Amino acid sequence: MDIGNCGKQMMLRAILITACACLLAACSSTVVREGGTRASTPKYGATVVVKRGDNLYRIATNNGISTLDLATWNNIPPPYTIYPGQRLRLYPADGRRTASTSSRPAAGASGPKTTTSTRPAATTTPAPAASKPAASPFTWRWPTDGQLVGTYAAGDPTRQGIDIAGKLGQPVRAVADGVVVYSGSGLVGYGELVIVKHNDEWLSAYGHNRARLVNEGQVVKAGQQIAEMGHSGASRDMLHFEIRYNGKPVDPLAYLPRR
Repeated sequence: MDIGNCGKQMMLRAILITACACLLAACSSTVVREGGTRASTPKYGATVVVKRGDNLYRIATNNGISTLDLATWNNIPPPYTIYPGQRLRLYPADGRRTASTSSRPAAGASGPKTTTSTRPAATTTPAPAASKPAASPFTWRWPTDGQLVGTYAAGDPTRQGIDIAGKLGQPVRAVADGVVVYSGSGLVGYGELVIVKHNDEWLSAYGHNRARLVNEGQVVKAGQQIAEMGHSGASRDMLHFEIRYNGKPVDPLAYLPRR
């Protein structure tokens, strides 16, 4: 994402690199954020059943949706695993739906019955984001120092977090206690990325780093340095930071202390 103060935008993209064997068995999905600046177009009421050989990128691309949004709408956390027979929504859980009729899963599919749309949605405007979740159990800290150059916008897939400009190599710190669930450069568009799970509901993500200083499975404390700021996947030295509640992005500025 290009920073807002520069008047530019770019869609975050992401691809999760998994073992070839897992891909062939469709036991996991490859998460990719498509390029370009278009927003995802939800298909309210529509669902799709995962078939053997499918992955999130293929399903999302076939339906005009970014894979990161598809994962978010279905509350699929890292490492973004999907299974044959699983039914995925092509719209946010709290979004509006068109008139629908019940449908059955494909042969061999498991899971409850759901509904599918009988006609195209009347609008392609992204649905408004859910209201602010309940107060978190954490005392959040700022992940780094610097100027705020990009802000969150509810319902806008291109602005799911904030951007903080700074200097190459400056510390990036965990905003609360947690466990590292992702540390790598496989999410294209985020550069060197760290994701920290704080509990079963809350995640924080730190992108565009120069270097990652923690490994997956590592326990981290609030204020601990986990990365060095950089510009991997970005046009300038900056940190892209997100907070997610039950898989959905929320405005980090609603939780970080005022400064």
